[in-house]
Amino acid sequence: MAGGKERALRAQIRSINSTKKIMKAMELIAASRILKAFGRIGQARPYYRELSELARSLVAAQPGLRSPLLNPGSAPRAVVVVTADRGLCGAYNANVIRAFEQLRRSQVPQVVVGVGRKFGAWARFHGVTPTTQVDHVTHQPTYEHALLIGVPLVAMLEEGSIGGIDVISNRFYSLANQRTEVTSLAPVTREDLLEGTESRSEVESDPDLPEVTEAVLRDLVVAELFGLLLEASAAEHAARQRAMQTATENANQLVRTLTRAMNRARQDAITTEISEIVGGAEALAQTEAAKKEEVS
Repeated sequence: MAGGKERALRAQIRSINSTKKIMKAMELIAASRILKAFGRIGQARPYYRELSELARSLVAAQPGLRSPLLNPGSAPRAVVVVTADRGLCGAYNANVIRAFEQLRRSQVPQVVVGVGRKFGAWARFHGVTPTTQVDHVTHQPTYEHALLIGVPLVAMLEEGSIGGIDVISNRFYSLANQRTEVTSLAPVTREDLLEGTESRSEVESDPDLPEVTEAVLRDLVVAELFGLLLEASAAEHAARQRAMQTATENANQLVRTLTRAMNRARQDAITTEISEIVGGAEALAQTEAAKKEEVS
């Protein structure tokens, strides 16, 4: 009986060690992808910075400019929910979905854009029908992904069918600090855009200045969305790296516990075998002694 328990524990330890190798490999892969994702964020920042400066200059030169991209509308807002395509990343997806549920309780979004298969699966189970569902994004976002998501929303904002655009995603601040936040993507309020900027009137353009300003504001919204997708990607890899590290540590602890149990089972088996041998020797000795008495 004890020997059977030992074999079962040994098989369980082998299974855990095999799984631990997979989790350790996933941890190392996620760690390498964090660095790549962080580098892509750094590469995108100069473009967004220059685009923001251009938008500030154009808007500051037009104090009376009216644009749906600058002034909040009265229609319900659209929301973009950014999750991952895969799990094994801790509370990464759950936090985003929880934030969406809280937002939905306070206001019903006019348009819901789901990003990532995890949100799509959750939406089907809970009877939520996204207006658009885009998968295979956060693993390695591209500017084309931002255009695919952002351009239709900007067009709807300019038409007046939605009053604004919010993005629920995980923001990447450092390797140890990522937070789930609701970011107001559009409209870009004039006050926030012109903060610390002096009014300028010497800007000239061809075609008309308002037309150029609208195009720059559209690009600014898409560029900011691209930045949020890049941050979500980095946050996903960081969450997966931490989750796999914790899982590996838990597997090590479980192996140690099972090894102690297996050693106890082995000791019990050895003790049982010794007891059986001693008992058999004593029984044999008693049999031999009885035979001698009969002969005598």
